[in-house]
Amino acid sequence: MSARGVHAGGHAQDAEDLLDVEEVLALVNEGSTGSGDPAVPPPSASPSHTPQGTPRTPRKPGTDQHRATPWPEARAIAGRAPRSGSRRAPVSVALDSALGLVLAAPLVALSDLPSFDTSAMDGWAVAGPGPWAVREDGVLAGHAEPEPLSDGEAVRIATGARVPADATAVIRSEHGRTDDKGRLHEARAVGHGQDIRPRGQECRSGDHLLPGGTLVTPAVLGLAAAAGYDTVTVVPRPRVEVLILGDELLTEGLPRDGFIRDALGPMLPSWLRALGAEVTAVRRLGDDAKALHKAITSSTADLIVTTGGTASGPVDHVHPTLHRIGAELLVDGVKVRPGHPMLLARIKDDQHLVGLPGNPLAAISGLLTLAEPLLRTLSAHPAPEPYALPLQDAVHGHPYDTRLIPAVLRGDSAVPLHYNGPAMLRGIAAADALAVVPPDGARQGQQVELIDLPWAAAGIGVCFT
Repeated sequence: MSARGVHAGGHAQDAEDLLDVEEVLALVNEGSTGSGDPAVPPPSASPSHTPQGTPRTPRKPGTDQHRATPWPEARAIAGRAPRSGSRRAPVSVALDSALGLVLAAPLVALSDLPSFDTSAMDGWAVAGPGPWAVREDGVLAGHAEPEPLSDGEAVRIATGARVPADATAVIRSEHGRTDDKGRLHEARAVGHGQDIRPRGQECRSGDHLLPGGTLVTPAVLGLAAAAGYDTVTVVPRPRVEVLILGDELLTEGLPRDGFIRDALGPMLPSWLRALGAEVTAVRRLGDDAKALHKAITSSTADLIVTTGGTASGPVDHVHPTLHRIGAELLVDGVKVRPGHPMLLARIKDDQHLVGLPGNPLAAISGLLTLAEPLLRTLSAHPAPEPYALPLQDAVHGHPYDTRLIPAVLRGDSAVPLHYNGPAMLRGIAAADALAVVPPDGARQGQQVELIDLPWAAAGIGVCFT
C-alpha cells in the first residue's frame, strides 16, 4: 500500500498539523470517557507502573487491584491462556476447505510418486541404440499401459504418459528427426534414462512427507492431492462470536443526531477470519447489561469478542458482567496506546473473552495484542518471526506506554502514518503494518518492531471468506 493518499494535498497536511496537537493533548487525557483510552495519571500517582515481567496473579473483575499489564507481557499471557485440553479435537476436511489450517497429523504418502515411470517431455520413447523404427501408435497421458518396446523401436509419447516397458530413454521432440523412411535419428547424444521420471522418484508409499503442525498452503494441498489424499486431518478453526455494544451506533446511512456509524461490525469479522477464526455470529446488543449477560453465558464459541464497554462509565457493562459470572481476569488494561482499556478474561477452561475498546483503532490494537496470540495458540499456528525496520520519520512516544502506529513498508524502512488517533481508521486503512514504538518515542532511523497486518504479509493469511 502507499501512503500517498494520506500525504497528498494541502488540506491533508493541515489536518496532520492539527493532529499533532491533538495527539499531545491525548497523552495527557486520552479518551477519558466511554470506551476510549482512560485518562493518563501522572507517573507518581499511577498504580499501573509495574516492571515488565513482574509476576501477575489473575484477578476477579471489579476489584480495586487494577494494574495495567505491559504490552509484551499482555501478548505473552494471551498466547498461553488456552489451557491444555482446551483445543478442539482434530477434524477431517476436504482439501478445498483446508487452506490456512494446520495439519494435526503427519502427511504420509499413500502412493509412490510418481506411481509409474513417466515421460518428462513430449517426444519419443526409445529402446536401445538408434536409429529407431517408429511405431505408428502413440502413448498419451491417462491411457492404459502401452506395449513394451523392442531394441531399435521408438514410439511417440506425451509428457506425463506411462513409459513403455524396456524403454531406455525419452528423446525430446526438438532433439530428434525422422528421415524419409520414417526412421528416428538423435540430434544429440542420448543418455540412459534421459527424461524419464522413475517410479518413486519423489517418494515411496509410506514416506512421511510433512510433519503435524505444518500450515496448509496451496503447495501443501497440491502435495496432498498428488500423494492420494481427498481429505486431511487438521486443527479446526477457533469459533468466535462478536458482540457489538453501544446505543449510539448506526448500521447504515450518514452519522446524525449524535449517532455514529458502526465501523467495527463490518470490520472485525473479516479481520478475525484473516487471523484464522471461524466467526459464528455477530450480534448487536446496544448498552444492555441483561442482553450482554445472556449473550456471554449462552455462547458456545471458543472466543467471545466484545466492542466497547470496557471502561468504568455508567453504561460500561463488561466488567460488572464478568464479575457476576465469576470470570477470571487475565489481563485488565494494557500499557499501550491506543487501546489501553482492553481486557482478557477466562470464562471457562475452554472459553475466553477479549474486550476491545469501542474506538476503531483502539479496537484493532486490542485485537492484535490479545485476540491474535490467543487465536494463534488455539489454531496451533506458529508464532511469526519478529522483525524490525528503521523508521523513516521520528515518532513521539507516550511517557510510559507502548504506542502502536500504522506504517507502510518502503524497501528497508517503515514510514509512520498520520491519522493514528484512537478513533481513526484512515491511517490503518493505508498501512502494511503496525510499528511498535517504545515509551518516550523513536528517533528517525531507529529500528522498531513491526507487526504485519494479515493481508500485507506474504502467504495465505488473507482469507476473508
